[in-house]
Amino acid sequence: MNFNSFEFLVFFPIVFLLYYVLPHKLRPAMLLLASYYFYMSWNPELVFLILGTTVISYFAGIIIDKYRQKKLLSKACLVIAVGTSLAVLFFFKYFNFVADTAADVANLFGANVSWTAINVILPVGISFYTFQTLSYVIDIYRNTCRVEKNFGYYALFVSFFPQLVAGPIERPENLIPQLREGHKLDAENIRSGLRLMAIGFFKKIVIADGVSAIVDKVYNAPDQANGLSLVIATVLFSVQIYGDFSGYTDIAIGCARMMGIRLMKNFNRPYTAQTIKEFWGRWHISLSTWFRDYLYIPLGGNRKGEARKLLNVFIVFLVSGIWHGAAMTFILWGMLHGLYRVVEDVLAPHIRSFYKKRSIDPSNEGLVLFRRIRTFVLVAFAWIFFRANSTEELWVLLGKLFTDWSLAPDFFATTLSSIGLDWLTVLRIAVSVITLVYIHRIMPDNTYPAMPTTQKRSGLVQKLAMVFLVLAIALGWIMLLSNNQTSSFIYFQF
Repeated sequence: MNFNSFEFLVFFPIVFLLYYVLPHKLRPAMLLLASYYFYMSWNPELVFLILGTTVISYFAGIIIDKYRQKKLLSKACLVIAVGTSLAVLFFFKYFNFVADTAADVANLFGANVSWTAINVILPVGISFYTFQTLSYVIDIYRNTCRVEKNFGYYALFVSFFPQLVAGPIERPENLIPQLREGHKLDAENIRSGLRLMAIGFFKKIVIADGVSAIVDKVYNAPDQANGLSLVIATVLFSVQIYGDFSGYTDIAIGCARMMGIRLMKNFNRPYTAQTIKEFWGRWHISLSTWFRDYLYIPLGGNRKGEARKLLNVFIVFLVSGIWHGAAMTFILWGMLHGLYRVVEDVLAPHIRSFYKKRSIDPSNEGLVLFRRIRTFVLVAFAWIFFRANSTEELWVLLGKLFTDWSLAPDFFATTLSSIGLDWLTVLRIAVSVITLVYIHRIMPDNTYPAMPTTQKRSGLVQKLAMVFLVLAIALGWIMLLSNNQTSSFIYFQF
């Protein structure tokens, strides 16, 4: 069940009404049943997978907490819970990729290895709820969060439907206590939640889906692309993936907010970042902080010297690439961002010294703009690796980017025509993006805080903006449904 589907438009209002009509004691059970129904709408059989992962991590947490003094038993439970979760994730997401890669390597040495891939369905959201169960068990072992003895509340923490499929990846200390609270119907929560959901649907239906056809036309036929069409498609993919993923997050946070539950912020205007480090502090924040707490710091963080710190940073981005998908393109994407961060950290003190010696103000507006453009270009270039359908097509695309250009007078117009980008479409995309930027500036909340200079915008402007958003969403939804073109969110595949 996608958020951008007719089924969800029926499902969520029913859940919302039941949540406030039912007594507090019955709400968690209703939410748990609704969450499992939501998950089973993709594939009913896969419910046993999330249930099994939940049961194992729940009992592991109970035993670790009860027998904390018995270090060997506690560590054994931790290893079993973590190992089981990672083994399930590996089998469903990476087994075929690893087996294919091993066979290819063996064939390089003349082994003549071949095998038939196992036909498995990748369970939606498996990477997200697996990381939530891992953080819970690890935090119990570290004694940094309280064990949840009520299985129902813990199962709801793992499966809470708004953020089940694509995050944000919640921490137990934030979500579980909120699931226990007796939330009252609150007008501000409803207004804030609806506003976030509207912005999320606008990002997905109007912006992301509005550019997807152009992006697909270039990336699904790399042989027919040229350097200019690839640049245009990559910039639009940068817009698409932000609109798609942050749109899902907005809808998820908005749904939860309407029930009085506050999920963590996952995006904070990432394309305004001035460095790659800052970008990852603004993009997919729940994943970045997860890797920081459960991989980077355990590896030693920055406590073991500069060289080890840079290695740890690179490892984190390599693992992040692997987390995103079982393909060499994702691994290369992660390694590229790791290389960005390493080079950035190495050059940072030299740049600061350069500014100081020449009395250059690093907060100069021109320098800020330059750094933002530079960071966007680096991020967009890396998106080519992320979006390419295979490594073979990736090399074709990179070759086109650096060689396939022309000085012919009609090169620009012909390229735009070949990818279906007319001036009306350009205007529609530009208006949509500008509208989104303006919406974020005039509508304050704790997920997208308003800019300081726009804190006192009139309520009338906000209302008019929301009316425009709703009309644009309705028109986009009608057009998509009439053409049977509703699409899944990009991060559902992870």
